[in-house]
Amino acid sequence: MRGIAVIITLLMVAGCQPSPKSDSSTAPSQTSKTDNHTPEHGGTLVEATIGDASNLIPMLSGDASSHAIAGLIFPGLIRYNPKWEIEGDLAESFEVKNDGKTIVFHLHKNVKWQDGKPFTSADIMFGYKTIIDPKTPTAYSEDYLQVSRAEAPDDHTFIVHYDKPFAPALGSWGSLTVLPKHLLEGKDITKSELTRRPVGIGPYRFVDWKTQERVKLKAEKGFFEGEPYIRQYIFRVIPDTATQFLELKAGGIDMMSLTPIQYKKQTGTKEFSQNFQKFKYLGNGYTYLGYNLQRKIFQDKRVRQALTYAINKEEIIEGALLGLGKPATGPFKPGTWAHNPNAGRYGYNPEKAKQLLAEAGWKDSDGDGLLDKDGKKFAFTIVTNQGNNQRKKAAEIIQRRLKDIGVTVKLRVIEWASFIKEFINKRAFDATILGWSLSPEPDQYDIWHSSKTGEAEFNFVSYKNDEVDKLLEKGRRTFDQKKRQKAYHRLQEILADEQPYTFLYVPESLPVLTKRIHGVELTPTGIGYRWPNRWWIPKTYQRSSLAR
Repeated sequence: MRGIAVIITLLMVAGCQPSPKSDSSTAPSQTSKTDNHTPEHGGTLVEATIGDASNLIPMLSGDASSHAIAGLIFPGLIRYNPKWEIEGDLAESFEVKNDGKTIVFHLHKNVKWQDGKPFTSADIMFGYKTIIDPKTPTAYSEDYLQVSRAEAPDDHTFIVHYDKPFAPALGSWGSLTVLPKHLLEGKDITKSELTRRPVGIGPYRFVDWKTQERVKLKAEKGFFEGEPYIRQYIFRVIPDTATQFLELKAGGIDMMSLTPIQYKKQTGTKEFSQNFQKFKYLGNGYTYLGYNLQRKIFQDKRVRQALTYAINKEEIIEGALLGLGKPATGPFKPGTWAHNPNAGRYGYNPEKAKQLLAEAGWKDSDGDGLLDKDGKKFAFTIVTNQGNNQRKKAAEIIQRRLKDIGVTVKLRVIEWASFIKEFINKRAFDATILGWSLSPEPDQYDIWHSSKTGEAEFNFVSYKNDEVDKLLEKGRRTFDQKKRQKAYHRLQEILADEQPYTFLYVPESLPVLTKRIHGVELTPTGIGYRWPNRWWIPKTYQRSSLAR
């Protein structure tokens, strides 16, 4: 799994979702015939990130920035291609046997770690044993605890067995951090220098990390799939998207995610279209308002239902996203087989909200326009992270609408690393606006199961429901998609009724890249955003480094 926003699993059928679009004036060149360029090595790509990394051993980190960087250093056994099909990565091939309960991975040969040591199945076994070790502080162990037995019969074969069917099994091996056993065996990985100076096996090699400034990688000449064309890859930490945009136009970065106002109002000039390529497609993720269910004011589901009725999702989409998104009604992306189109429909209805709050005992007893109960006003704070103005604007709209029904909301915007470490992981919040990224498998065990409420685990709203626990188990214990769909549809119905989250919106993805970058692949699922080893820069437009 990948990071907070964590890549949670959600199966998507490419033919069932809207095709992504690029601005007709800014579509990338897909061939070399029109510009007389062919792929060549060299140059630097700089990507903007709103937050610094926390830890570059992926199983120890829960943030998107860390996983974006580590994903270029540590490949998995398998991967999803841009069409969401599973294919081999470190595994040259694989076999699924015994009705899905045994998987045999055949590894590429002559693969080496970036320090020159050979990569073998013993490294996979070491990574597997590390992630299931109770002493390892990770939120990602659950999928691997389902394995009943693992074996490495030779250097290039790794086999896993399951006692029971486990639908996410094959896909999960794309997320296991394959660790260098020769560098970490017998050590506490949380204290290893590899958390900040990783030695990997992927297309890019770690160079250095300047905290709150940038992380620099360089192409790995010995990468088993061939050296990436782009010689240097830099992640620059720029918490403010307006500053990112200025840097994009000035040439300080090559890639960022546009805000809706940038996409609609600041990128329409001829000059911009001559220099940049921008895209728009429904994103693989959603944004939500999550309630800390340890807080007494949120423990009555009628209160949570009322807050959802009082929030105008369409207003948020228009005001915060300029229309570039769709209402979210549950934890699955609209148009996918796991999504229940008939569940979760809460239209904007402030009168219904007031009725439900009154039933829950919240009334304006002293005539000041504010709801109270047992002598206490209905007031709480929404926390969200810096660097995402859409979430901040959504919070401001929610604040206004809840004021209309007598609820006082304060807002607090916090730097990303502190936000996750001090507030989310420690459950030190009333309510939060956050987002989950989605990847191809619909298992939601780590988010909603009652066993996943510990510190740094992903059920940080502390949601507990016995039927949901059973549905989550049922959904992962069969390979029959109809049976899984039935379980996930019922799951969405329960979440719609109980509203541990107010599901807000599914935003459009709005990536932009300089036209220096060629080979960007436009697919039904996006631009192949994590395939930079296939991108390239014509020699005329290459730069070897940045002065900054």
